[in-house]
Amino acid sequence: MIKRLEEKELRRKSRRELLKLAPVAVLGVFAFPKLSDRLVTEGVAFSDWASGALFRREHLARTFANSEVVPFEKFPYNGYDVLDPEVDLEKWTLTVEGDVQKPGEYTLAQVQGLPKINQNTRHICVEGWDVIGAFGGTRISDFLKLVGANTSARFLEVECADDYYESIDMASVLHPQSLLCYEMYGQPLDRKHGAPLRLQMPTKLGYKQAKYLDTLRVTNVLKPGKTGYWEDQGYSWFGGL
Repeated sequence: MIKRLEEKELRRKSRRELLKLAPVAVLGVFAFPKLSDRLVTEGVAFSDWASGALFRREHLARTFANSEVVPFEKFPYNGYDVLDPEVDLEKWTLTVEGDVQKPGEYTLAQVQGLPKINQNTRHICVEGWDVIGAFGGTRISDFLKLVGANTSARFLEVECADDYYESIDMASVLHPQSLLCYEMYGQPLDRKHGAPLRLQMPTKLGYKQAKYLDTLRVTNVLKPGKTGYWEDQGYSWFGGL
């Protein structure tokens, strides 16, 4: 009898202790994920700040010999939605907006009329793959001079024909290897690689290198909720290498 009473009291104490712990369990379910999300957000923001502070505009990404470039057919196609938004290449123009002296519509021929840069650089995707490719285009900095852009502004925003969007810090935009790319492997960009014009920046991860460019905007203030397609879902904004 005494033993049964002791067992009953033990069960009652156990239930009481469990009830005491219940609020802690609820806190763990509902509060800690929020705390974790906040810590992750603040950690990514700190990483972006540190990456920007350490970025050296004069430091070049490694370039490679032609013999080290992968064959074109082994350069992966990648996209966030569709691989071909079916841009009308004959009627395409690049809309230039924002803090520039000469806003308006620019043709591919005008972009191609600027000094051409060819470079063999490594393209690194956040998904874990990388390849060395051959790219051709004009420096973004040269195009910004053409349109009279205020390069003291903080950001370059781009919008794309497939509704993708991106923003880049101006120091990275002005890097001498940052291109408005219209060729790969000596040929015009094909549709799945971003024709007729894309960003090619070997100092950035692949998701920063937007394809199917439609609009370019120089600005000091980013549009709320539109810092970048993947960045608005938690990716690092700076996206540097």
